[in-house]
Amino acid sequence: MALNFKKLSAVKMMRFFTAKKLTWLFIIVAITATGTAIYNFNRIQQIKAFNSAISEGVPPKTDLQSFEAKFSTAFWLAKHERYKEATLLFNKILNGATNEQKAAIHYNLGNIFFLRGLFINGTSMTVRDEAEYLMRQAKTAYVQSLKLDNSNWGARHNLDRLLTMLPATPTPGVGESDTPGLIMGNIPVGLP
Repeated sequence: MALNFKKLSAVKMMRFFTAKKLTWLFIIVAITATGTAIYNFNRIQQIKAFNSAISEGVPPKTDLQSFEAKFSTAFWLAKHERYKEATLLFNKILNGATNEQKAAIHYNLGNIFFLRGLFINGTSMTVRDEAEYLMRQAKTAYVQSLKLDNSNWGARHNLDRLLTMLPATPTPGVGESDTPGLIMGNIPVGLP
């Protein structure tokens, strides 16, 4: 009886997989694979065009609303000393960003404030309060970046440099020996 059941199921399988059905199945698989390959090739070309546009400082033609496009635009603005626009764009893209992306944004905001503070402080002592304000903003941004991603050594380095430059704020019960020391070199890292 078991032998007949095996023969019966084999016969049913042969009826189900006819040459015509198998041909159509292979045609559908081939069309699907070709369509997927064409889509992936097109997407790779879009990504290459996106990356080359970003590296040249040209607005990309695809993925305009992506985080990467907005971040790179803000970074490009900061690199070309358009700090206010870059700061606004960085703050705008904070919404909806992951913790890692937020850490990168805060790091770059800290770099912008740090650069502006260094630039202003170097010109005249009459603007000391504004430079100190910008340095404190940079400190806040670096601390926020480190809270989100503690592995960012650039933010740690720049925060250390910044703490040595900021005027000491007296804290009750804290002595001179508790001021932060030099951990690394004097040059900030990763400024745009």
